[in-house]
Amino acid sequence: MAVNRRGLAALGAAAVLAPKMALAATRRDPVDRAMAAFAALPATASALLVAQSGNAGWDVAHQPEARLFVGSAVKTFILAEALRQVEAGTLSEDAQRPIDDRVRSLASPVFAHLSGTTPLRSVLEAMIAHSDNTATDAAIAACGVETVRALIASAGLHRTQIPNSTRQLFAYLAGAGLGVDPGWAGMEAIMRGKHFGPSRPPLNPDETMASTAREMVDWYRASLTGKYFTRPETLAEYRRILGMGDAIAQVVPAGLAAYAKGGSIDWDGFYCFAFAGRMVVGAATADCCFTINWHGKPDSVGPMFQAYRKAVADVLAATRTALL
Repeated sequence: MAVNRRGLAALGAAAVLAPKMALAATRRDPVDRAMAAFAALPATASALLVAQSGNAGWDVAHQPEARLFVGSAVKTFILAEALRQVEAGTLSEDAQRPIDDRVRSLASPVFAHLSGTTPLRSVLEAMIAHSDNTATDAAIAACGVETVRALIASAGLHRTQIPNSTRQLFAYLAGAGLGVDPGWAGMEAIMRGKHFGPSRPPLNPDETMASTAREMVDWYRASLTGKYFTRPETLAEYRRILGMGDAIAQVVPAGLAAYAKGGSIDWDGFYCFAFAGRMVVGAATADCCFTINWHGKPDSVGPMFQAYRKAVADVLAATRTALL
């Protein structure tokens, strides 16, 4: 999820696992140094990386319990619940879903100017591969936001929060009442700079996209082993679609499989970048979440993104080397 209210924008101290993998300091030190560089970014930063090989592992972290705005990284929960309902037979990936002004939202690079129907499979792919918010709201409409929240609660993720829809989130940030959907006309008004009341911060207790690095990593460690699915083919589809995440190529070393979703926002001088998911290194895995939130001027976004991308890529590259 990425939005700019001036218009439409495109848009991590070591801890111990049990048992702990013996890892030579010369192999572990680069990971620690890379994480320290991430922690030094001029933003509120949080990260956790858990490396696992067989029954042993190690982790490295920076403020992993901090609850921050993670943007579209929460779309993994919507994907999982939709596929659970496909598995249960209450939804079908082949069934046509409406794409029109009833679900049209900001920051929708795939469906922004399209109207008609498309298979649920394409909706889910657009939501993950391109972070399309119209696709996200179509997926929420298909499976129900409360069922997604029930899945999050059943996973024990008590500090993770998703909005009623991306459209209601944008409206709430622009001053509308909680639960108010001003329709597509309201979204167009927001793009023109209209407020419905006092502007609200993206990280708030009511309508937001928030989590902690710990909870995002816990989710990926469980969901990618099939804990929330009953059929192997559902897990395979979950992995397939998550493997399309557009943020993967930005930070994961070339040639490695990864399943992840990124997130961002640009709203009233508040910014976020997030990346959460799993990197596979041979028989080993590295589940991770890297999030930064900051306040600044628009010209801070480009340099901060480059610094963030390099810092995350450096941690993952050092982890790859350590696991080989």
